[in-house]
Formats: sequence, structure tokens, C-alpha cells
Amino acid sequence: MKKLITIALLLLTFSIQAQDKTNALPKIGTVTGNVLDVSLNQPLPYVNVIVKDTNNKLITGGITNDEGQFRVTQIPEGTNLITIEYLGFLPQTKTIVITKDNKVIDLGTINLEEAATSLDEVTIVAETSTIQQKVDRKVITIGKDLQTAGATASEIMNNLPSVSVDQQTGSISLRGNQNVRVMVDGKLSNIPAEQLLKQIPSSSIKSIELITNPSAKYNPEGMSGIINIVLHKNTKIGFNGNINIGLSHDIEAKFNSSIDANYRNGKFNLYGSYNNSVTKNFNFGEINRVEQDIQQKFEILNNNKSHLFKVGLDYYLDDRNTISVFTNQNIFDGWVNVDSEINYLANASLNESQFTRNDNGNDSEQYNFNYKHDFNDDGHSLELEVDHNTYDGLSDSRNNFFSSQRPNFLENTDTDRASSTINLDYSNPISETTKLEFGLQARLFNTTIFYQSDARETNQSGVYIPTTTTFDYTRDIYSAYATYGKTLDKWSYQVGLRAETVAVDSEAFKKDLASNEETTIPFDNDYFKLYPSAFLTYTPSDKNSFQLNYSRRVDRPGIGQVNPLPEWSTPLISQFGNQELRPQFTNSIETNYTRQLENGSITAGVFYRIIEDEIQQAILIDRSDVNRLFFTNLNFDNSSAYGIELSSNYRPTKWWSINGSFDLFSQTQKSVAESFDTNQNIVLNTVKVDNIVWNVRAFNNFKVTKALSLSAFGMYSGKNKNIQFEMEDMLMVNLGMRYSFLEGKASFSLSYNDIFDTMYAQFEGQTPYLQQGRFNWESQQISGRLSYRFGGGKYRAKSRKQRDDDTKSGGGFM
Repeated sequence: MKKLITIALLLLTFSIQAQDKTNALPKIGTVTGNVLDVSLNQPLPYVNVIVKDTNNKLITGGITNDEGQFRVTQIPEGTNLITIEYLGFLPQTKTIVITKDNKVIDLGTINLEEAATSLDEVTIVAETSTIQQKVDRKVITIGKDLQTAGATASEIMNNLPSVSVDQQTGSISLRGNQNVRVMVDGKLSNIPAEQLLKQIPSSSIKSIELITNPSAKYNPEGMSGIINIVLHKNTKIGFNGNINIGLSHDIEAKFNSSIDANYRNGKFNLYGSYNNSVTKNFNFGEINRVEQDIQQKFEILNNNKSHLFKVGLDYYLDDRNTISVFTNQNIFDGWVNVDSEINYLANASLNESQFTRNDNGNDSEQYNFNYKHDFNDDGHSLELEVDHNTYDGLSDSRNNFFSSQRPNFLENTDTDRASSTINLDYSNPISETTKLEFGLQARLFNTTIFYQSDARETNQSGVYIPTTTTFDYTRDIYSAYATYGKTLDKWSYQVGLRAETVAVDSEAFKKDLASNEETTIPFDNDYFKLYPSAFLTYTPSDKNSFQLNYSRRVDRPGIGQVNPLPEWSTPLISQFGNQELRPQFTNSIETNYTRQLENGSITAGVFYRIIEDEIQQAILIDRSDVNRLFFTNLNFDNSSAYGIELSSNYRPTKWWSINGSFDLFSQTQKSVAESFDTNQNIVLNTVKVDNIVWNVRAFNNFKVTKALSLSAFGMYSGKNKNIQFEMEDMLMVNLGMRYSFLEGKASFSLSYNDIFDTMYAQFEGQTPYLQQGRFNWESQQISGRLSYRFGGGKYRAKSRKQRDDDTKSGGGFM
């Protein structure tokens, strides 16, 4: 352990302890190489590469990537010592001489031998979380401190810079916008993101990548970018695994658990995992229409059970060819009870209530095949990936009305969805400073939704009639991309272009079961678009780094936004999709600056977006009942958004570390909303909202002893406007602790969230009526989690796709 701490402290000082003598020499040198486990003949990732001068003074350093490769730049002219050091292995030291005629030195393959007293290898998790600013993303390494923030991925997301999780719905947003794509290990899933995040235990997460301006190599969906959750990979010889059990409680109990295990020998790696989540969630609130003296109250109880299974196999054909396959199988079953009351304060005889019971379940399957061939040159590879997802969901809803003119009715919705993706990626490091990548992709997507109601709509005589509607939506995308990157001393750049052709074909087929009258509404939208990207990095010194990048992105309407079927309905409010909704496009530019401090680092960033054909919500009045509102989505004119971000790691003392962030976002939102004029006529108004919201977060970790640590988290979110409501500010304070035992193989975490009971949603709106409201959820949760790691064996690296291999670090770590 002392050795591990020593290595960590050395890494912390790489960028802040350059000596005066070294600084006087020009830093013109670069050293590269590969590190192998000599007994297994396999690459070793995360090996420390330490550069010192002849006086044994630290200059700089780096680590090997997942394929055992390293590249360290800005080495001073003259004689230097390169030490290759890894826990449990005998270190090696090489001497190099940097001259103007010999700037780049390749050490070739370095074979490390296991020390005779080597400890059983385990997955090393840092005590404190770190933030690294790379060219196109922030990488938050999840340490033991953040694991106390919650038992699942959903619970720790609010602790991250620029990320927010809706505490009622579980939906996630980045930079104040929910148009974000959530991936796990670089792959999308048909499982709804809010459902998936609650199934991933926090202790299984290695890092979370906030990719706010993805390069042309990535699919261009998502205005806010991509959140990629990188899981720990158990890569040891023999049989190994982890067990996690979590329990939370406020009003209702919530349970989750997971187990993952793998067995590896010389040629095979067989692995599997099981995650489950069994939760009840209670929400309650009210909305008051002040001028109309109408009060609507809600009580919502969710009961959800989900089970996620994963099985995979890696087969190492030889040193240059690897085949990998895996499958995910997810089973979800749940129900929700919604009690709503409408009280007419001026005339109680009009009071009515509604009870809705919705039973829903879904099964999703994912099958993935990956083949990778490595050529003779390091980083020169060809990779083929085929991924297929299916989703089958069934929802039955019973709606009962009391003291109301509306009849009771049943609704049934059956959803079948399938998507297939084929990727072919080629990467070629033309030289030590130049890299070329290009690839092809095909994405095929189809959804069929069948909806049936026994009494949903009225005919001209005001009689409720049964209907069925089938909505079929197909979207096929074919794309090609190319990126070119080059390093020039202190400068580096990467440019890319992605070309896509898209074919959208949808059809809504509606049938009146009483008269057998049929209506068909088709819609097609085919288009070709180019998505350029550019990244520029300037590193004038070890302590300073600048990034400037640009990308063009698209937000294609989701199924809920184009589906003409009712998404949800109450006696006063209903929401429908718009089948003719077009995609919106975003041109985004951002710049970041990273400064290394003596005890940490700080990163500041600014971004600006221009949004074309912006998608926003419209609010319309029901002509058959003027007290009812319809929500839908429309395309509007161009708008813009901007924001600033500030994040930092700092360690005031050896036992206290702080991870803090501040962000501010501004966006102009446009919509149309119907309202009544002075003569009670319905008029259409254009609504424009200029919204500025800011958030501040601070996570403190206090190391009491070697085994015990405490944490305190605080978050404040300012007022936030949307088209319908202005949200009041929010405040949350959480406390946590973590204790390790059984020689570090087991740990127990305990957290208490929202200790002051200040986390709730309070709002006020003017359109189309003056409205005030508040919603509460189970924010004061007490959560406990027990983790245990079993097995042991020697480390062996695993060759799998890493789409961020070409990114360069611009930030420090603590």
C-alpha cells in the first residue's frame, strides 16, 4: 500500500514540480514504447512511465493505454532516465539522450517480470475522484469518495459538473438540456436511460465521460452531447468477481444488487453479470390555477422491478486478432398508481377525481459481435462491430373517473422496436505525430406501436367511441466519416467530416371500431447532411493547456415526439406527438483552459450554440372543453444558447479533498400558446422565454483513517424558466461515509441525502393561465451499500474497442 501511495503522489506532481534547471532546457523530446507482461506476453495498461533527470529529480511522466502503449512528450534536451514501474512487477529504467537531431526515441517493447512477492492483483479504485479535460470531453474517474454519494449510477450523476437528474422521472440532462445520449462502454441500448441508470451500481463504474462536442467519429445525435459510462473490466487470470447489495429508504424501500464474475485463461475470457432493481417511489404535488380557482392534486406511486443479465466471451486468436461477443438481456415489470383530484374552489359541486392504474412491462435484448485486427504498427487496426437490439413493451392502463361526465376507459399499448448497427473502423498512425481514421456505418431502426382504447374520443354527437391506432416508424441511416490528426510541438489538431443520408418513413393508421371508418396519415422525410468537426490544442507548458473545438450536430425527434398517440392524459392536460416534426441542427463551438495547481487543477470553459429548426413545446386549448390543454411539439425559427463552466480538484490537506464546479447556461426558447382575450375568444400567441440558470456543486471527502472516510456534498440550482413554468431555486445537502475491511476486499457505504429537506420543485406559470404548483419526491433517502470482491490472479490486458484512443489529455489529476 505504501508503494501504491508513493506512485500516486508521484503522478500528482508530474505537471507541477519541474525543477529550475530542467525548465531552463528546451523541452523538445518524445519517448514511446510498449509494455508487456513477459510471462503472459500480453500488454499491460496503466503502467507508470516516470521521467527524471540525472540528479533523480522528477520531470514529467505518463501511463500506458489499454493496449500497453505510451507516449510522453516535452522531455528536456540532454540525458534523462525513463523508469517503467507497475505495482507487483519489477521496475525497469532506461537512459535516453535527447538532442536536436534525435528528438523522438522509441524504446520498443519493454517486458516486465512479476515480482516474487507480488500481491494478488485487484481492481484498483482511487480514494478520490478526478477530472481530466481531454480534447472533446471531461473524464470523471469515479473514486471511493463518490461511491458514497449513492448506490446507483442515477444517484451519483447529480454530483458531476453540468449534469442533472430529474428526481421525479429520472431523466438526465447535460448543460441544462435533455437532448443527450447515454451510452455504456461506448454502446447505446434500447433500455430507457432512466431505467438503465438505476440498475448500474456505482461501485461498478470506472469513469464517466462528458462528451460535449463529439468528433465526426461519433454519431451526431444529441444537442448536449454524449454521456458515456465506462465500467470496470475484470481482466485477471482465473476466476474473479464482485458482489454489491444496496438498500435505500425514505417513504418506500428501494433495493438493488449486482454480481459480476469472469473466468480467464490463456486464450479465452468468459464473463457475466446480473443487476437488479426493486423499487417503490412516491411522489405528490399540486397545480393551482389561481384566477380560475381550480386546484389539481396528484399522488403517484411507482413499483418497478428490473433484471439485467450480461454474458460475453473474448477469444484471442493470436497476438493480432481478437473476437468478442456478448449479449444483454433485460426484463422490466412495473405498475404505477396515479390519484388526481380537481377541486373547483368556487363551486365544489364540479369537483371530480381520477384514478389511473398502469401496468407495464418490457423485455429488451442486445447482441454484439466485434472483430479487431492489429497490423504490425502500433495503433494500426481494422475493426468490425455488429450490434442488434430488440425491445418489446406492453402497457395496460385503466382510467376511472368519479363525479365526472367522462366515462371510464381502458387503454392498451404494444410497442415493438428493433435496431441494428454495423460499424467498420480503420485507424492508421501514419507517423509518430500523425493519425488517420475513417469508417463506415449503417443504422437501421424500426418501431411499431399498436394503441387501442374502448372510449377515447367523441364523435360529432358527443358519444365516446372505441378506436385503434397503429403507428409504424422506420429510419435508416448510412454514414461515412474521416478524421485526420497531427501534433506539432506544443500544438495539436484534429479535423473530421461525417456524411449521412437519412430515410424516414412513418404511417399512422387509425380505425373507428364502431363505424369501421379508417384513416391513414403517411409522412416521409429523406435528407443528406454533412457534419464537420475540428479540434485544436495548445500546451505552452506543463501547467497550462488550451482547447478550441467545433462540431455540427443533429437532434432527430424521438418516438414520443412524433407518435400521434396520447403520451399521457389527465382530466385537464394531455400530451400528443407531432408526426411531421423535423430534426433540429446545432452548430457548437467551445473553448477550455486547464491550469495545474500545486495541489490540484482547475478547468474553465465557454460554449456557444446556434440551433436551427428548434423543437419546442406548444400549448393548445381543447375546443370541446376549454378547461383542458393539449401539449405537443413544433419546429420554430433559429435560436442560440451559450454557457460557461468551471470545475476544479483541490486538496487543501492530505486528508481533505474537494471536487467543485460552477456552470451557467442561457437559452432563448420559442413556442406558441393559445389563451383567451378580454372577450373570452381563443387567440394564438407566440411565446419567447430568455432563460438563464446557474448551478454550483461541491463534493468534500475527508479521510479519517486508512479504512474510514467521510463525505459532504452540497448543490444549489438557481431559478429555471421553460415555456410553461418558472422553476424556483433548489438546494440539497448530502452526507456519507465509507468503511473498508477484510484487507480491502469489502466495503460498506452509508449516505443520508437532502438532510435539510430543501429539495423540491416549486413553480409558477402565466401561459395560458396563471398557475402555481409544487411537487415533492423521496429526497431524504438513507442508503446503505455493501460490496465484496472475490477471487485473485495475475493481470492480463484485454483488447477491446476504445473510441477515445486518439484523444489527448489537457488536464491534471488529483
